[in-house]
Amino acid sequence: MTEIHPDQRVAILADAQNLYHTAQSLYSRNIDYSSLLQKGTADRALTRAIAYVIRADSPDEVSFFDALVDIGFETKIKDIKTFGDGSKKADWDLGIALDAVSLADHVDTVVLCSGDGDFERLCTHLRHEGVRVEVMAFRESTAEELVAAADTFIDLSERKETFLL
Repeated sequence: MTEIHPDQRVAILADAQNLYHTAQSLYSRNIDYSSLLQKGTADRALTRAIAYVIRADSPDEVSFFDALVDIGFETKIKDIKTFGDGSKKADWDLGIALDAVSLADHVDTVVLCSGDGDFERLCTHLRHEGVRVEVMAFRESTAEELVAAADTFIDLSERKETFLL
């Protein structure tokens, strides 16, 4: 495991859908992305901060996307897909994984802001490549295998006053 130091290069990858739905479900509150970025960086050299968001044509989403950019996140936006039966789907799992693997040669640490267990294999791969992996998510909805695969797990529920609006 790579130790934390001020010269460490960090990429923060935030799965906005995962964070939003969990914060709403558990606390009926929103994520404080400014605090997420600050605490995730932890006085290290920020290389990239990417927030993966879904466009669902809701009234406040444009201002939310703009706020993420103002805070310091690059936004990657995907349109929600509606199927013939009325069901809807949109996720960024593959995009997040590809970005993490692409960034691995350019950073020392990837901070993954998601509790999705599908990222367990990604964490294992990144660590095998010598990249420190930190997961920031809500413990109540984070897969055990993801926690086990990361170097560090930061439970957002333990500091609700910091990470929630």
